[in-house]
Amino acid sequence: MKKYLTSATLVVAALLLGACGSKGEEEVTNGNDQEEQTVGIKIAYVELDTLMSRYQLYKDYSEVLTRKGNNIQKTLAQKQRALENHAAAVQKKYESNGFTTRDEVERAQASIQREQNDLAELADRLQNEFAMEQARINEEARDSIQSFLRRYNKTRKYDYVLVKAGDNLLIANPKFNITNDIVKGLNKRYKIKPEVAEQIKAIAEEKD
Repeated sequence: MKKYLTSATLVVAALLLGACGSKGEEEVTNGNDQEEQTVGIKIAYVELDTLMSRYQLYKDYSEVLTRKGNNIQKTLAQKQRALENHAAAVQKKYESNGFTTRDEVERAQASIQREQNDLAELADRLQNEFAMEQARINEEARDSIQSFLRRYNKTRKYDYVLVKAGDNLLIANPKFNITNDIVKGLNKRYKIKPEVAEQIKAIAEEKD
């Protein structure tokens, strides 16, 4: 139930890599002359971990999804315990000769099987709903960042905005780091939805 951050990481990485495309392909005429290869190209990078930890949209939705995931796990655990208790009761009744006919035994077994099937269906439905919520949030985040980057790049004119995640960039000059600008701009534009604000409020009350 905690796949959001991983999914969101992939979404942000993909859109940042493609958000500010090259103005034109650069033809490399000399493989040993790095300066010639980069003439006229403006490059910047964003630290993905910092973006995701400081962008308020991610912080809000991370709490919402964590709560939803915990509630799903709690619901399924309760149903599983009830099923196990029922099965144990049937087994105990069987061992103590509490069933008078074979038909009673078969009905009890069928009842347990139905509960197992219902639990499996419930788990599938809740997990599908969770996945759909993740996808919706990823779409919202992607649209938000993409929209901001297009606006941001109108004046900055970067050809490429790269993602620095882990060690995928072995060397990165800090002067090309625009993470703070991006985070500041995103948070300035971010307006929490009323329904999300209500959920955040409920989460805070639960913690108290």
